[in-house]
Amino acid sequence: MTDPVEMTEVLRGPLVECVHRGHAVICDATGDVVEAWGDPDAVVYPRSSAKMIQALPLVESGAAKARGLTSEQLALACASHSGAAIHTDRVNAWLSDLGLADADFRCGAHMPRDEPARDALIRAYAQPCQVHNNCSGKHAGFLTLTQHMGWGPDYVEPDHPMQRACLEAFEDVTAETSPCFGIDGCSAPNFATSIRGMARAMAWFAAAQEDGGARQKAAVQLWQAMVKHPELVAGENRACTELMRACKEPVALKTGAEGYFIAIIPGRKLGVALKCADGGTRAAECTITAILTRLGVLDAAHPAARRFMNAPIVNCRGIETGTIRPVAGLF
Repeated sequence: MTDPVEMTEVLRGPLVECVHRGHAVICDATGDVVEAWGDPDAVVYPRSSAKMIQALPLVESGAAKARGLTSEQLALACASHSGAAIHTDRVNAWLSDLGLADADFRCGAHMPRDEPARDALIRAYAQPCQVHNNCSGKHAGFLTLTQHMGWGPDYVEPDHPMQRACLEAFEDVTAETSPCFGIDGCSAPNFATSIRGMARAMAWFAAAQEDGGARQKAAVQLWQAMVKHPELVAGENRACTELMRACKEPVALKTGAEGYFIAIIPGRKLGVALKCADGGTRAAECTITAILTRLGVLDAAHPAARRFMNAPIVNCRGIETGTIRPVAGLF
């Protein structure tokens, strides 16, 4: 067992005021570790970083094709969106095409992250719907497969065929038996695996071939949809969206709650997974930016990279008080 290592530090003036520790792994197409920091075998929940795995049954089953799903809908199936109109309008249209309504979701409602959408609800004295949930695209995918297969409506139950299909895909691409699951914020099971296992899965996505089996074809469709529609995977000013746009070559990125982040790099057949031990999103965003720079797929001087790595911290009067940066040697 290896302790988490320092990955991101926060300075105020000349002093390091805060240090974020964690684990990170880069795997190649064979599943071997190329580089690692901390403990590659640390077992954690990947949270929303696993959404493209959860979407595999939707595509490989033929349900996506049978329902005529577009690349936009596949991107939303992998998304933790901001609840902006570009997200909720598309998910609502998807539900309508299925002949379903907001009440058929099992994800619950929360206020949208998107400020215009949030402010519009407040001005209208309205409550958010389940479609505003950042996972509603994933749940629309769950509903599509559930309807296609004729399964029961409570698709988030751990013993439901929908979730059993997700677990089978998860264990296949991570090449590990998941030791447990926890219930995610959207009420679906989230299966645990090692950092190495998740990096191995992302490398599998990166190396998947369009002329491979049904699962490989599904993987290619999903990462391509994410790269094609970065604004649907997260939203404006979000790390996933901004960094995908900034990379020099196709890279699919996905954040997860509590400091998780993954990268799929098809041109190099590499997969990355990282976890900040304290759950800090700012540290996960800084660290993934540093690793992308280290691998040469992102220019450190790009404005998007500068937003998340070596970024100035500014106080309420606009005075620069410090910076957030990767620790020495990370990139």
